[in-house]
Amino acid sequence: MRTAQKTRTLGKNGPTVSALGLGAMGMSDFYGPADREESVATLKAALDEGITLIDTGDFYGSGHNEILVGEAIRGCRRDEVVISVKFGALRDPQGNFTGVDLRPVAIRNFLAYSLKRLNTDYIDVYRPARMPPGTDVEEVVRTLADLVKAGNIRHIGLSEIGAKTLRRAAAVHPIVDLQIEYSLASRDIEPEILPTARELGIGITAYGVLSRGLLVEPRRHRQRLPGPKPSLPGRQSGEEPAPGGGHQNGRSAQGHHRRAGSHRVGAVAGRGHHPADRCADA
Repeated sequence: MRTAQKTRTLGKNGPTVSALGLGAMGMSDFYGPADREESVATLKAALDEGITLIDTGDFYGSGHNEILVGEAIRGCRRDEVVISVKFGALRDPQGNFTGVDLRPVAIRNFLAYSLKRLNTDYIDVYRPARMPPGTDVEEVVRTLADLVKAGNIRHIGLSEIGAKTLRRAAAVHPIVDLQIEYSLASRDIEPEILPTARELGIGITAYGVLSRGLLVEPRRHRQRLPGPKPSLPGRQSGEEPAPGGGHQNGRSAQGHHRRAGSHRVGAVAGRGHHPADRCADA
């Protein structure tokens, strides 16, 4: 039996999603070992409970994470699962980050591989993971706008940028949301970024909403938190750094029966209604 979740609309004209989204990063990378079967079961359990927003990145596990998500959504009503994908980060065979590539030809290449791994013909929200200093923001957004027109992606999102870059991007094409850290313990977006997003009608998809467990359990019961978030290169030069700066997606969540890595939940800003059944039993 599926649970009715509160929902939000991303931005002015973005997709309607569950107020809580599930970030799949920890199922492939960064927060210790994870079990494939438990990871897929966790994703399916989240969908079964009415979570409709799944966040991944093409560089999470160098494609492994997208393959997991693709497996989990198989048999789902595709139009009721919203997939958010971050792209642009480069990695070497050892898993080290080596830069960010946002050239138009690279963006189209990243997208082609993501569509194949996710086993879908479109991505709901596609976003550059970072915009390094010197990035031609307008060119990046124009490239993504062309992909929207082609039907390869439905919406454009952004990640970890400041207010000035947000304005530049929104002047080219509607932006549905900004993925960024926000919690009671991390409120750096409040002076400039949050008011700018509100003014422009851009949603905030917050990660780190429980400060990686800091706001959840008493200290004596809490397991040792993971080390510092792995950092990607790149913030737009000429403005304040965006808060946070590591990879996305909020707080640790329980796996299906047992813990399946450190999966992350993000909270979404918006409005609401109830989801319908979206996945057939596999």
